[in-house]
Amino acid sequence: MFNYLKQGLLIAVCALLPFAASVQAADKFKPFVLAERGPGDMEEKVAEVKESLRDAGFEVVGDYVPFEDSHVIIFTSDAIKSVAVLTEYGGFAMAQRAAVVKVGNELQVSYVNPVYMAHAYRLRSDFSNTSEALAQALGRIQEFGSEDGLSERKLRKYHYTFGMEYFPDVYELAEHSSHRAAVAAVEKNLQKDDGVEPLYRIDMPGKDVTIIGVSMAAGEDGDKYMDDAFQMSVVDFGELKNSAYLPYEIMITGNKVVALHMRFRMAVHFPDLKMMGSNSFMKLMPSPAAIEKALKDAVNE
Repeated sequence: MFNYLKQGLLIAVCALLPFAASVQAADKFKPFVLAERGPGDMEEKVAEVKESLRDAGFEVVGDYVPFEDSHVIIFTSDAIKSVAVLTEYGGFAMAQRAAVVKVGNELQVSYVNPVYMAHAYRLRSDFSNTSEALAQALGRIQEFGSEDGLSERKLRKYHYTFGMEYFPDVYELAEHSSHRAAVAAVEKNLQKDDGVEPLYRIDMPGKDVTIIGVSMAAGEDGDKYMDDAFQMSVVDFGELKNSAYLPYEIMITGNKVVALHMRFRMAVHFPDLKMMGSNSFMKLMPSPAAIEKALKDAVNE
C-alpha cells in the first residue's frame, strides 16, 4: 500500500514539474519586448504605432531619430505617472519608450518592458496593467535583451558588479533655489548648441518633479563617448535591436537636477554585456564620465 502511495506521489510531482518550470521562467524578466516584425514602410509604421498608443490611452510626448533607420517614440499616461509619484526617483519611469527599427528588409517594433523597468526602478507597482495595455496596442511576440532574464529580487537591487552604481546613485548635475528656478534654468541652458538637445518634457502631477529627455551627439570635434549613436554601435549588436534604450533623461526633483548614472542605466538595459571584448563595456570605459560632463555642461551656464 505504501509503495502505491509513494508511486502516486512521484507521478503527481513529475506531472507538476513542467508547470513549476514555467512559473519559474515567468518570474524572470527581460528588458525589451518585441511587438512585431516584418516588411513595411518606416514612416507608415511609426504613424501606426503612435496611433495605436493614443487609441490605447497613452500620451505620445516626443520622438527621437538617433541614427538612420531607427525611430524612438516616447509616451506616458496618467496611470504611469500615478505609480511613479510614489517612489524617490520613480519619475524616471514616467517616460516609456517604443522603437521602430529597419533591419535588412524588415521592420522591428519593440518597446521597453514596463514590468522589468518597474522592478529596476523600485516602483510600488509592477506596471502589469501597462504591460497588458501595450501588448494589446502594439503586440507581444517575445521578451528579449537577456538570455536568461532577471528576477524581481535581482532587479530591485540591481548593479552590474561589485563597486558599480545602484539605482539611487545618480549623477548630481546642478542645484537651484527652487524647482521652478531649476526647470527654467535647465530649459534655458539646453538651448545651447553643445550636442545635448531637449526632446520632450513630462511633469509629475502634484510633485516638484520634471523629466526632460535629451539627445546627445558629439559632432565632428566632440567627445564620441557621450554620443548616443557611438554607444549604440558598440552595445546594440544583436539580431533584435534595442533602440528603445534611448534617449537619456534629466530629472529636476525639487531644486536639484540629476540623471541616472550610465553604469547603472546602460547595464540594467543590457544586462548580458560582457566586461571585456569587442562588444563590451570596456569599449565604453570613458562614457560614464563623458556623459556626466556633457549633461553638467548642458544644464549649467
